[in-house]
This record gives sequence, C-alpha cells and structure tokens, in this order.
Amino acid sequence: MRVFLVYVNFSCLLAFVAAGTIATAPFSTAAPHADTVATAWREEIPLPVYPDAELVDLYKKTWEIAAERVRKGPEGLPASPYLDENCYETDVWIWDTCFMALFSKYAPKSFPGKESLDNFYFPMYRGVSTPLRIHMRDNPPLFAWLEWENYRFSGDKARVEGVLLREQFLQRHFRWFNTAPKGERAPYSSNPVYLGAAGKDGFTWTGRASGMDNTPRGRDSGGYDRILWVDAISQQALAARCISSLYSSLGKKEEAREWEGEYKGLVRKINELYWDEEDGFYYDVDVVTKKPCRVKTIASFWPLFAGAASPEQAARMVEHVRKANGFGGEFPWPSLARSDRDFDEETGNYWRGAVWLPTAYMATKALEDYGYADLADELAEKVLMQQLRTYHEVVPHTIWECYSPSANRPSVEHGRRVRQDFCGWSALGPISLFIENVLGFHEISAEQRQVRWRLRPEKGRHGIRRLTFGPVTTDIVFDGKKSITVRSNVPYTLYVNDVSYSVPEGESVISLPSA
Repeated sequence: MRVFLVYVNFSCLLAFVAAGTIATAPFSTAAPHADTVATAWREEIPLPVYPDAELVDLYKKTWEIAAERVRKGPEGLPASPYLDENCYETDVWIWDTCFMALFSKYAPKSFPGKESLDNFYFPMYRGVSTPLRIHMRDNPPLFAWLEWENYRFSGDKARVEGVLLREQFLQRHFRWFNTAPKGERAPYSSNPVYLGAAGKDGFTWTGRASGMDNTPRGRDSGGYDRILWVDAISQQALAARCISSLYSSLGKKEEAREWEGEYKGLVRKINELYWDEEDGFYYDVDVVTKKPCRVKTIASFWPLFAGAASPEQAARMVEHVRKANGFGGEFPWPSLARSDRDFDEETGNYWRGAVWLPTAYMATKALEDYGYADLADELAEKVLMQQLRTYHEVVPHTIWECYSPSANRPSVEHGRRVRQDFCGWSALGPISLFIENVLGFHEISAEQRQVRWRLRPEKGRHGIRRLTFGPVTTDIVFDGKKSITVRSNVPYTLYVNDVSYSVPEGESVISLPSA
C-alpha cells in the first residue's frame, strides 16, 4: 500500500513562519486528484464475496456516490481534494468528516479521509486562513480516535509523528475542548462556541454542537445549558485513550503513561457522576443537583465505546439494547429510546428517534468491545438491510442522511425528507458494517499485520478480495464448506474465529477443522 503522508520540509516551513507567512501545504501531498476519482476508485476498493448480490451491488453503489463527494477545494484550502459531507457548500463539519474517514480508509488512494482532517487542524492550530469555514469547532472531539483508527489500518507512522509529535494537534485539541471559551467566535468558523466546561465534572453543550440537533436531552432539567452531556466527557476520555495508544505506537512510554492517567481520571468521573445504578444506564446529569436527566439516547453508549464501563455495567446497558422499546427491535439503534415520550414513531424526526449510521456504527463497535459480537453483528445486519430495502423501495434510489425507526424510508428534518446521496457518513453501513460485521472482518491491523475474521459458515461462500492494509494486499474467501483460499503479496497472520493461521506470500489453502 502506498504511504499517503509526505511531509513538507519542516525547516522551510519554519522559515515561512518566521518571515510572517504561514505555509498552507497539507500534510498529505499524495492525495488523489478529484477529476480521476470518478473511475480510479473502482480499481482500488476491496471486493466483497457474498451470496446476496444485492448487498454487493449496494456496496458498489455507495462507493459510487461517495466518489461524487470527493471535491476539489477552492484555492488556499490546506487539503484538496477533500471529502465533502453533502451539507453546505461553504462549510466543513468535524463530526461528519471524522466518520467519513472511517470508511475511506478502505480506499485511501481515491478517498482522502485522514487528509480532510487537515482542513480543521490548519485553521484551528496553525492560524491558516482557509476558504471553507468550520461549521462548529466544538463538534465532538473525535480527531484522536480517527488518527488512531487510520494508523492501525495503514501503519502510517509518519502521519502520527506529524500530528502527535511535531504539531501536537491532538493534544492541543483535547486541551482546547477542556477550556473552550463559550461564546467566542473565530474567523474560520460559522458559529460561536456553544460548549461550556463545568470544572472537572464535564461540559454543557447544545444539540447542534454535539451533532444531535433536536435531541430532547435536558428536557427535564430546563434545557441544554442545564445538563452535563455524557457524550462530551466520554469522547474526551476516548481521545485521551487514543493519544496514549498513539504515543505507545511510537515507543514514547512516559507520554503514553501520562495520557493513560488522564484517561483513567475521566473514566472515574464518568462512573461516579453519570452512571445510574437504579436504571443501569449512563445519563446526562443536572448541572446543579448532579442527578440523572432520564432521557435515554444513543449518546449514552459513548462511555462503552470509550471503554469506561465495567463488564457488569456493560451487561446492564445491553439489556436496553435487547428491548424492543429501548434500542433494539426490527429497526435497531434509534437515536432516542422508543419508551421516551418524545420518540417519533413514524419518522424519527431527525434526532428524536431516527436511525443514524454514525451512532449506530459507534454503538455496534461498543458491543463488540465488550464481547457481544453476535448481537453486534445481528443489529448491524438489520441496519444494513434497512438501507438496502429503502434503496429499492424509495425514489430516488439512494443512501439517505438518516432513517425512520419504524419503516424502510428516510427520516425527516423540519417536516421535509432528509438529505439524499449522503455518502457522507451513511456510507458506513453499506461499506464498513458490511465488511466488518456482515462479512466478519472485524479487526484489521497493519501495526500487528493481522486480520481477525468472525467466520460464519452458515452464510455459505463469502469473503473479500483486494483487501489492502499497510503493506498487505490479500484475498480471503471461504468456499462454503471446509476451506479458505488466501492470496497475499506478503506474509501476515489471519485469525479465523480466534484460531491463528500464518499466511505466506502467494496462494495458500486453509483447511478448517470443522465448518
């Protein structure tokens, strides 16, 4: 796999700064050309092997729509081309771009996922003037998570050295989020800061800044500014954990321990303040009384995704997932529990029940992390099948911003159907959930040069071709009976249902003990 990150000469950059001109060259100078992506992606994407041809077709259609969102930016944009989320022509969104970087890692030559993050780093932490505004700079603090995920998949240490060691973008954003000056405006942002720190107890926020625009959170405490948001502190914990892991990957043990300590302190606070033992649920809490604000939303799964829950707490959270009036049922992962009085059964009314792919993806991975792989895969397949059926049943035939919690149709925003061609983060379903949870390739690591596969023999012949991570390009196909054919350009380790097999260069066949 070609390494994407090629740094500009750092001494030259310092010279530019000293001269009063801040360089605007992006970290990744080998980014794709927007005018070639329309066809080049077809030769790069992994190729699923699966009995349901309609899901394979939807996978390819999703990449096709996503290719249309690779945009050549206006002159002066740090990273161009970039991934456009299909909201506003003038703005870019932290929340959307981070989730788009998750699926784009499977075809990084054509889809500049991690490169698009530079369009936030440069104006925020280098003072670079850019032509596209950051819609909300206090959107969820997910940069460190995305850099960690992309490092694990690509093994690109050069980028880690840049964003973590040289520029310290991730640490600076973590600290900025902790002390964000509420109400402050910046020339590069379309909105003031809505986030408010509440000492060491957490943060006040708003629906739009959190990404959950019209969520009823804070309803029983008097409004958004009257609660501490469980996702904000959990996402900061996740950031600290990922920064620690990135330091470890570079052999920086002392720094890794420091950030691990930061992470553990946040975990203690999450469990002391945001866990409700009575309901077995993580809630937002009232700023004054510190009592739970009992509005169950999918945001409460961020503590699990951050690894903050004990196994016992995770088990109780999973109870709410299994309930049809909670977050399960035929159309799982609604953004608001079905038992809530503000839940909109018919349409989901945006964040009052709609199924959103970014939060469904996050919650699915949280279940996996705590050992609920079967449930995670079952719910992921339901989400994907809703996208497939909506694609066929609704005109235009496309991928939507979010979906109804009760039918195969898109949700609504202000009474109007939500945005179409949303690839965009909704590509996480037909691409990432398909590869990781339906096909079962749930962990792929260039750092460790290994693939972990939850093989489901009952699915018949299935697998993947042209999967590329780090230096590895491989085909892995189960014949539906008792053997797996593997081709690879370099050796790596394949785990099949936790049994390890050494894959050599070239073609080999793995005979399974039982299938």
